[in-house]
Amino acid sequence: MQRRRATTSKVEYSRALARRRAAMGRLNRRLRDLLQERARNAADIAHWKMDHGHAIVDPARARILAVVRRVPRGRVATYGQVARVAGLPRNARLVGYTLHALPDDSDVPWHRVVAAGGRIALPSHDALDGLQRALLEGEGVTFRGARVALDRHAWRG
Repeated sequence: MQRRRATTSKVEYSRALARRRAAMGRLNRRLRDLLQERARNAADIAHWKMDHGHAIVDPARARILAVVRRVPRGRVATYGQVARVAGLPRNARLVGYTLHALPDDSDVPWHRVVAAGGRIALPSHDALDGLQRALLEGEGVTFRGARVALDRHAWRG
């Protein structure tokens, strides 16, 4: 009798273990499906917002825009300087990408950000190249050739 009981308990144990594994597998599949559905919903919301003109700004880009808003009238900052002040050293390109993605009706003074050495980074054949220079000159910023006079107009933020 003892021997049969031990065998029976091993069989019951392995059956119970199999049931638990099956239940865990079902739970894991359901959790995976829920997470995938949540990711799809988030992507759908993001696409809807982009299609309807809502800006989706991550924290790094929000910090960049906050720094650009602090640049006073008549002063300029470089892309690298904005990145450093925003706590994102060596991310000057991210500053450029962020400013490039601004909507046309944005209140961010993008024209106050120039490339290293005071160059206007926009291509010379681009209409915005002349617009940026005109906006800066309207604020009293002087140029030496094609470059901003950084010794007079650099922002010390």
